[in-house]
Amino acid sequence: MTIFSKIIAGEIPSYKIAENDRFLAFLDVFPLVKGHVLVVPKLEVDKLFDLPDACLAEMLVFAKPIAKAIERSFDCKRCGISVVGLEVPHVHMHLLPINTADDLNFTRPKLKVSENELKDIREKIVSNL
Repeated sequence: MTIFSKIIAGEIPSYKIAENDRFLAFLDVFPLVKGHVLVVPKLEVDKLFDLPDACLAEMLVFAKPIAKAIERSFDCKRCGISVVGLEVPHVHMHLLPINTADDLNFTRPKLKVSENELKDIREKIVSNL
């Protein structure tokens, strides 16, 4: 069972942004930038393109209002999207407020964000959904 499956099952707490019967979106607690959200399918599959076609399509549709909320919540040119998938063997999409392509550089150091900051960021995004 992956760490994301444990978050989905409620065994590990998360800063939940949105959820339905097939997907969960929550804050990355080791973000590249403030407002970094992870979108995961509840189906535990390692690689994005191994998802069933319907699930793959629905994942983008699920992410769309979250991306718009991120854009409304942060001073950014757009919400960027990245699928790297090397850290956890469970499909996940990164949504981040970006101003340059370098904002999607996953080799950069992660931010140290306090619990209170995470709560505030979560509230800001959720209020803009």
